Amino acid sequence: MTNEKLLSDFKDVLKKEGLKVTPQRIAVLEEIIKDKGHRESEDIYMAIKSRKTHVSRATVYRTLDILVQNGFARKLNLGDGRARYETKIDSPHHDHIICNECGKIIEFVNDEIEKMQEEIAKQHHFKLQQHIHQLFGLCKECQ
Repeated sequence: MTNEKLLSDFKDVLKKEGLKVTPQRIAVLEEIIKDKGHRESEDIYMAIKSRKTHVSRATVYRTLDILVQNGFARKLNLGDGRARYETKIDSPHHDHIICNECGKIIEFVNDEIEKMQEEIAKQHHFKLQQHIHQLFGLCKECQ
């Protein structure tokens, strides 16, 4: 997706939500899409502040919620009570393996797992709308 199209779509979402398009909200969008990592809202907030952009934590939190609700970002719960965010823009579907010790996150795609999930849903007369597949364990370094 081009940056112009992305920005236009984001502006449309904000207007639909009855919110103003502000440099702070745009900065949150730019920050979430520039990094392919899995970051906490505080990390995103600090990255924006380090660029000398005045933004409140509340604006970051609210904007992240809007980004998640409208398919720009994904919110991850990795079992430790701290939400992390990753971009969904130009990021194909993937699942996660998470180390319980150091928090390392590995993204993976497995076509067999994807097919199996579809088959299981079909057997139970479900139409999948989304899924979250996360595996937890110990990475090689922490074993």
